[in-house]
Amino acid sequence: MTTSTPLAPLATTQPPVANHRVLAMLRAVAAGRAQLTCSAEPDLFVDGVPCCDQFTAHVLAHEGLVRAGQPGTPGQRVPAVLTRAGHALVAGGRAAA
Repeated sequence: MTTSTPLAPLATTQPPVANHRVLAMLRAVAAGRAQLTCSAEPDLFVDGVPCCDQFTAHVLAHEGLVRAGQPGTPGQRVPAVLTRAGHALVAGGRAAA
């Protein structure tokens, strides 16, 4: 069994290459369709439904691609927003195979 990380660095001067799932998740955030829970491991909800890949949601938050759009109490859902790095990845992101 092989494992892979959702984001693979291409080079130190270029943004990471994202797979199709990562780009779809980032596009949902960009479209205003996503919420994050306020937590050390924020869960992502898209259209009110928990995202099927919470591991990747955690990676997106920890990599600084998405963040909470407003403060909240632990466990509370708040709007998710893209960071500058998230916008850059969506704008220039090409999906890895």
